[in-house]
Amino acid sequence: MEKLNKMNLDELNNKISNGQYVLFFSADWCPDCSFIKPALPEIEKEYSEYNFLAVDRDENIDLTAELDVFGIPSFIAFKDGKEIGRLVNKDRKTKEQVEEFLNNLNK
Repeated sequence: MEKLNKMNLDELNNKISNGQYVLFFSADWCPDCSFIKPALPEIEKEYSEYNFLAVDRDENIDLTAELDVFGIPSFIAFKDGKEIGRLVNKDRKTKEQVEEFLNNLNK
């Protein structure tokens, strides 16, 4: 998974303007983020139509706030720069919950 460098919203919009992306918001100190991380390589493989980007919440605190992400771990999906879905809250997420979220994006 590509780690997103520190950037502002305009820079992010430019980066994700073409294609399908899933942003994964987390932080090193977050136990619920550590819980889902081992499942992410398999999820990325199963959903290869998406480019997954890891967003360090602490490094990108302004961007995280601009995107209304107030809990981690969280996921936001984009297609050609437009948000198509979000799984944003402070709850622990299972592999099954993330897969269900991704499966429902194109419905």
